[in-house]
Amino acid sequence: MEITVLAYLEPDDKEPDIAVRQVAAGLAERGHKTSILTIRHDLNELIEGLKQRKPQLVFNLVESFGDDIMGGVIGVAGVLDLLQIPYTGGGPGEIFLQEDKALTKKLLAFEGIRYPDFATFPADANFETGGNLRMPLFVKPLRMDASIGIDEKSLVRNTQQMMERVLYIQRTFGDAALAEEYIEGREFYVGVMGNGELVAFPPIEMDFSGLKEGSLKVMDSSAKFDEKSDRFHGTKAVIAMIEPELKAKLQKASIDAYRALRVCDYGRVDLRLTETGEVYVIEVNASCYLEEQSEFATAAGGHGIPYPELVERIAELAVERWKHRSRAQKRRKKARTAAAATG
Repeated sequence: MEITVLAYLEPDDKEPDIAVRQVAAGLAERGHKTSILTIRHDLNELIEGLKQRKPQLVFNLVESFGDDIMGGVIGVAGVLDLLQIPYTGGGPGEIFLQEDKALTKKLLAFEGIRYPDFATFPADANFETGGNLRMPLFVKPLRMDASIGIDEKSLVRNTQQMMERVLYIQRTFGDAALAEEYIEGREFYVGVMGNGELVAFPPIEMDFSGLKEGSLKVMDSSAKFDEKSDRFHGTKAVIAMIEPELKAKLQKASIDAYRALRVCDYGRVDLRLTETGEVYVIEVNASCYLEEQSEFATAAGGHGIPYPELVERIAELAVERWKHRSRAQKRRKKARTAAAATG
């Protein structure tokens, strides 16, 4: 196939993220003709770039566009829809569901999937609760991903700390704040791939044993990105050595959450396991980070899928999904035409 890997560049960036380059290289290794199209805040740049390349598939790795992080990503997917170019990952509707963490939890609740009780604090509206909150709470931005706005101060133990953190998020990121019950326990990530028939990869466990005594055991922005920090060097992701029953339990919860959030092609589900064996879904990351050393790619490797084959499978899943969508659209058009003809 002719595949364009689509990515967004921040104003100070000179080249795309390493994951973008690795995805393109992996697809090329599998025999596909690949190109990378990077965009900034220019919609015409996106449209003209795609018209020039005429790809059979867009591997959509756009994480933001313009000033509205969530709205921009939704808009890019909408443009691809209007141009009728197949692309990986969900469409505007799916992205809207997945980016709003409060809405995510409501969908999980409808499906009977366990998640932490929560409350949301929009800057311009009254707060909304989703359960009976108990301290300590974990406070984070409602729509941000990649651990933006998360650090050791995110864990609050009283109302004053909570409101201080809520105001910090509202003022710093221009986002609503989400306060959810902090689930003490082990942290797991489960990669899921597929559309109709789903495959759950071996669970990855986050090892926090290298952190200082008393440190918050979560993957905040420092632990993920600050290579000079103690938190970065004190955490590592490993394929979980767990009994088959627990592995199956984590995978089932992840598949259920993946389906509930209408994830397309691939994603990663973050979970917490309490000492009493209860599994909580913390996050559902549709179109998760695809760097070769990421938790998703590591889990795929543990499942026997090397990186180039992994990105090719994602591309193939997207193409097949679009073929199914095209057939369904033709059937609907035929039905409407027939109904109009019969009056």
